[in-house]
Amino acid sequence: MSLSAGTRLGPYEVLGAIGAGGMGEVYQARDTRLKRTVAIKVLPRELSGDAQRRARLEREARTLASLSHPRICTLFDVGEHDGSTFLVMELLDGDSLAERLKRGPLPLPQALEIAAHVAEALDAAHKRGIVHRDLKPGNVMLTKSGAKVLDFGLAKLRAGGELDRYASTEAEPLTGTGAVMGTLQYMAPEQIPRRDADARADLWALGAMLYEMATGARPFQGDSSASLTAAIPERDRAPMLSGTCWTGAAVLCFIRRGVPR
Repeated sequence: MSLSAGTRLGPYEVLGAIGAGGMGEVYQARDTRLKRTVAIKVLPRELSGDAQRRARLEREARTLASLSHPRICTLFDVGEHDGSTFLVMELLDGDSLAERLKRGPLPLPQALEIAAHVAEALDAAHKRGIVHRDLKPGNVMLTKSGAKVLDFGLAKLRAGGELDRYASTEAEPLTGTGAVMGTLQYMAPEQIPRRDADARADLWALGAMLYEMATGARPFQGDSSASLTAAIPERDRAPMLSGTCWTGAAVLCFIRRGVPR
C-alpha cells in the first residue's frame, strides 16, 4: 500500500513519503487538529494480519509511550484506518547515522558527542527496565539538536516486566537479508545463540557504533550471516588507529556524561 499526498488517516493528512521497509511505510503528514507536521509509520492492511509485525509495532508504541526523553523519538498517537495500523511520531529533520557513515569516519569530537547522546537515551530506557536490542546506525537520527534513538520494535522489559511473545533477539526477516546482516553486526555475543539479553547488549552495540564512527568500518565482518555469527563471539576485531587516544577520550566522555546502568 502506498499513500498519495492528500490521503487522510483520521485527522492526519499525508504530505508525502519518507521511506519504506519491512515494517511498512513512513510518511510526512499534517496533524490538522494541532497544526503540526508529524511522521506516520503505517503497517499496511495486508501486513496487519502478520502476528510478528503487528506485535513489533504494538511493542514499539507501548515502549515509546513509556519514555519521555530528548534523545528518544517522541510518540504522539496510535490509530487504525481502513484496516491499517499506524503510529504518529515526532518528525525528525536530519540524516540517520547510517547515512552519515556512508561518507566515512567522523571527527573525534562529533563521534563522542553522538555516542554520549545515544548513551543518554539508553540510560533513560534502562532506568525504565527497557532494553532496545536493535541499536544500530540506522536507528539513530542526527538532528540539529543532537542524536536521537528510534525504533524500539524489538525492545523488551527486564525480568519482572511484561515480556512480549514475539520479543525475539534475532531480527525477523522483514526487510531481507541485508537488514538481518546489519542487525547481526551490532549484536552482543550472548544474543547470537538467542540467550536472554540485558542492558549490556545495548552497550555492546553502542561500542560497535563508536568503533565504526572512529574507523569508518564495522568491527566485525562476514560474507554471510553464518560467518558473521561465528566471528562475533570468537574473533577479535581489528585494532583502531590511535586506539589509546580513542579509548581514553571515550572513557572520559562517559565518566563526565554518565554511563547507562
